[in-house]
Amino acid sequence: MPYSPDLDAILTEGARFEADGIAYVVERRPVGTVVAPTGEITACDPLTSAGGAEAFTVTVAPGAYPLTAWVAVISRADAAPDHRTAALALTVSDQPVVRWEMALNEGQDVGVLDADGYFGYPVDAGVGTLADLSAVAALADWDFDQLDEVFVPARIPPGPAPVDGVVDQVTGANVITVTAGWGDGVYPTFVGFAADGTVCGFVTDFLVIPSL
Repeated sequence: MPYSPDLDAILTEGARFEADGIAYVVERRPVGTVVAPTGEITACDPLTSAGGAEAFTVTVAPGAYPLTAWVAVISRADAAPDHRTAALALTVSDQPVVRWEMALNEGQDVGVLDADGYFGYPVDAGVGTLADLSAVAALADWDFDQLDEVFVPARIPPGPAPVDGVVDQVTGANVITVTAGWGDGVYPTFVGFAADGTVCGFVTDFLVIPSL
């Protein structure tokens, strides 16, 4: 079956995982509020792929939604603890999630995926976001100097290192970036649903915590 992480465990404050002598402890880090004027949600590396970003087929009501980074504190015997963004979650509803589905763009079909395969977005600048498509589309018109001034700090702190930039002064639409797991790669996003079919939110898995 396609890749299916235990998101309920990863999105738990204090959750602890161990593999190959390495310990992972999850911490919850609120990173801001996403203003979504259209409710068309996308996940991407906005510094390199804003122009080609696509909305997921699952949409939500326009609004403002909290964004949370779930950080793995990684400990091993021969090194100081490392902090990596394990997941990024956009909360749409506080109802309990009863099922997770892979978030898809138009034309994607999970039926074509091999075992443990997934659809995801490429990261080339070491950051990712969950945002309204209109905000990411507006960011695509920025030049390098604008991007550098707002979204590239002179010194990047440990993950999740959030940066919040308003890209549309009229609607307030914004883009919040966080460091993406181990850096560049391809990362899947999932949609959580409540028992009544309500969309609870979107979660990007940065593949930091191994499947156990």
